[in-house]
Order: sequence, then C-alpha cells, then structure tokens
Amino acid sequence: MTPLNNSNTDLATLIKTAREQGDGALPVDKWQPEHCGEMDMVIRKDGSWWHEGARISRLPLVKLFSRVLRKDADGETYLVTPVEKILIKVECAHFLAVRVDVQGEGQDQRLFFTTNMDEVVEAGAEHKLRVETDPDSLEPTPLLHVRGRLEALLGRAVFYELVEHAVEIDNRLGVFSGGIFFPLGPAGVHEI
Repeated sequence: MTPLNNSNTDLATLIKTAREQGDGALPVDKWQPEHCGEMDMVIRKDGSWWHEGARISRLPLVKLFSRVLRKDADGETYLVTPVEKILIKVECAHFLAVRVDVQGEGQDQRLFFTTNMDEVVEAGAEHKLRVETDPDSLEPTPLLHVRGRLEALLGRAVFYELVEHAVEIDNRLGVFSGGIFFPLGPAGVHEI
C-alpha cells in the first residue's frame, strides 16, 4: 500500500472533511472515492486509537473518525469521506462493547450493548452476536455486528456478564436476544 504523500491528504484535512459532514449517521457505504493511500493509524484490541505511535486521547476526535469508518469487501478498513479513502489497521475489532443491559428473560430477552463510542446496539437479526473460539486455547473472541461490516469486541467483563444470562440448548451455551439464540460456545465451556 502507498503511504499518504499528497500534501492535500493529511490528518487535518481528514478531520475538516469529516466535520463538514455534520452529526448523525453518515452514508459511508454509498461514498466511492478513490483510494489515496494509507495512514499510520491503528485501532488496538483494547479499543484505543493510535496515530503515528501516539494514542489519540481526545474522545470527540475518535468519535469523529469512527463515523467515517468502513470495512470493505476486501477485508480492509478505511476512513472514508466523499473525496478520500484511507487505509488504516485494526488489530481485532472496530469498537469495544463496554456494557450490556439485559431486558426480560428467556426467549423474550433483549440485549443492548453500549460501545466505547457511546453507540447502543441491540443484538438481533440485524446485529448478530458471534463468538470465535481459538481451537488450541479455547479462548473466546465475542463480536457484535454494529453497522456495515464493522464489529465490536465484547470486553471481558461484558462477556462474563453475558455468560451469566446464558442457557444451554442442544449442548450449546448461548443467549437469546430479539428472539434469536446466539451460541457462545459448547455447553460447559464457561467452567473450564
């Protein structure tokens, strides 16, 4: 990939362009700008954002970037504006689910997850919950679909709280939300 070398394409320009788009959901999936390189920006597994080796500590700036985030069919993640498409790196997931609120119980249970960007996502048909399990260590990587191809990694405490609400069906441990059963792993895996 080509690093950004155009003097017109830098962090300040990206921030300005993203701010001009206003508040609320942005139609990033409809924008088709030319790919213009990559930026030394990383979303780490802990949900923190880093630029050129320094942590971006200003939450409003991180939230601004998260609004122009898109994962394409090529599996890569980009910051996208109507005029730019810039490749960034993601260690695990785009967001971190930092809270779960449970409403109801059994098959009528509803799960609401809050991300580190203060987005609230209800697990269900449009926002599926899935768990990848390492075959050697059996360590789970629980992920929630947020929007587009973007996902949130469930924080450890959130996942443990979720397991407290799990039931066993057909030798699978899982949770209901929105009338859908989401497997968390094989029955008894939480006891290992």
